[in-house]
Amino acid sequence: MYQNLEQCILDLEKNGQLVRIHEEVDPYLEMAAIHLKVHTAGGPALLFENIKGSKFRAISNLFGNLERSKFIFRNTITTTQQVIGLRNDPMSALKNPFKHVTTGVAASKALPMKKSGIPNDFKEIQISELPLVHHWPDDGGAFVTLPQVYSEDPEKPGIMNANLGMYRVQLSGNDYEMNKEIGLHYQIHRGIGVHQAKANKLGKPLKVSIFIGGPPAHTLAAVMPLPEGLSEMTFAGLLSGRRFRYSNVDGYCISHDADFVITGDIHPGETKPEGPFGDHLGYYSLTHPFPFMRVHKVYAKQNAIWPFTVVGRPPQEDTAFGDLIHELTGDAIKQEIPGVKEVHAVDAAGVHPLLFAIGSERYTPYQKVKQPAELLTISNRILGTGQLSLAKYLFITAEEDKPLSTHKEVDFLSYILERIDLRRDLHFQTNTTIDTLDYSGTGLNTGSKVVFAAYGDVKRDLCRESPNNLKDLREFKQPQVVMPGVVAIQGPAFSTYEKAQEELTALSHAIQMKGAMPSCPMVILCDDSEFISQSVSNFLWATFTRSNPSHDIYGVNSKYDNKHWACDNVIIDARIKPHHAPPLIADPVVENNIKRFFAKGASLSNVKLD
Repeated sequence: MYQNLEQCILDLEKNGQLVRIHEEVDPYLEMAAIHLKVHTAGGPALLFENIKGSKFRAISNLFGNLERSKFIFRNTITTTQQVIGLRNDPMSALKNPFKHVTTGVAASKALPMKKSGIPNDFKEIQISELPLVHHWPDDGGAFVTLPQVYSEDPEKPGIMNANLGMYRVQLSGNDYEMNKEIGLHYQIHRGIGVHQAKANKLGKPLKVSIFIGGPPAHTLAAVMPLPEGLSEMTFAGLLSGRRFRYSNVDGYCISHDADFVITGDIHPGETKPEGPFGDHLGYYSLTHPFPFMRVHKVYAKQNAIWPFTVVGRPPQEDTAFGDLIHELTGDAIKQEIPGVKEVHAVDAAGVHPLLFAIGSERYTPYQKVKQPAELLTISNRILGTGQLSLAKYLFITAEEDKPLSTHKEVDFLSYILERIDLRRDLHFQTNTTIDTLDYSGTGLNTGSKVVFAAYGDVKRDLCRESPNNLKDLREFKQPQVVMPGVVAIQGPAFSTYEKAQEELTALSHAIQMKGAMPSCPMVILCDDSEFISQSVSNFLWATFTRSNPSHDIYGVNSKYDNKHWACDNVIIDARIKPHHAPPLIADPVVENNIKRFFAKGASLSNVKLD
């Protein structure tokens, strides 16, 4: 159990899971590029000891994979799982009180501990002294990527009603005045957004503290979807095996365990441009007005270490975060949504755009024909629950003869495509909310959703080679099988939705004229069919991040039946649209420059790159 970040670093180093980088490294693009190469290679955590322009060290790839994350929390993960399980099912404590004695003791020890004043080893510094890590070439400036952003409920102040969230923080660039202003990016329904709305209503600024570093448990606490009533600060104590130590100074909460603390105020109605920022969908999130914080004071502990990660096309380090969260929360989704057996936010598709789910179909005995019924009720519950509500695509089924896993993507999709009735089983929600970071929709945070719900007997054998219907179609070329039942075909570059309507109508008619094509229920229209078919990861990423269901789903022999849309074969237009955000592309000059860190005799010479 670590009392601080340094102890964790030394433990990882002792166990061969960390490498120190002694050479001077530039925080502008170089640190991020090194991290990406090492993470992709499945390499160790990285301690940057000589950062240009800053006296502080930095750590990255700390949670680089699930195995390392579980190693870090090996002494407390079981107790934490038990407490979370108890919160999901509090009645179990009444049924078997003696079973939960140790859990109760652990929970009581996790309660935050109030101290006084500023810790003796804290020193006041400026934002400009920090490692200002600039991650991608077109980022708007330097960002904090592993912050713990603390705010309290203005109507019910106090640490037990506080929120600790991981919202990105822009330290430099745009119109921010260095050392005096920093940007915050968050959605209005998140904890800090609720607090800000209340503060705005009261006509007063919201006091915010940003903690960086400290025991790794504190970083994880900021991203955990916790059961109602379990505060992030209590969870941080549980997972670290040590109570969260804090004090109130000048009206701001100060974490005594953090490496850095930034305090300040968000004033009602004040915004400034934030972004662009290379984000988890694999594209830039663009510049938009967001609240900014007027900096009060910045503190750094003696020998402080700056933790950071790099966000980009999955899988990245935040994938391991997701895996660890699943490990800790276990069956929490089953408790929240009756009938759900499994929900998987597909990492390869950027997490939020695509969900795979397994539910129950207990209405079937009352139907003459097996078809989705309860699954549709469950689908609405899923798409109305927390972060799951940001999804655009939900594929859902129920097990019958054999167990299914949503994590075996090809097997799961094949199971659905074998059974789906495309004249019955597609259900759209239009003019609704999607992820703020997803630019495939009709505006910021607006788009559509579709549910593919399949259940019952097998209806078709899926094609394993491109059907003749997709060959020799003039401007639509190079059909390539992606997986059973899914074929990618290359089309002309997208220009407008009016033109797309003409193109897709022509494609649908051309396919239909060649006869029925039941073995290929899904066709992907794309810019590069070879890229899409190269890997399942490419297919999932490009298809579901580059399409808005209401605007980009077409069908062969499509029609409406009592306002329900139906077709024989689904066509998803996954071409890049003019309004899409640009993809993340590394700077070739920087890629060449960082080779020196991997050369013979250099700090990373023993890291085996792919």
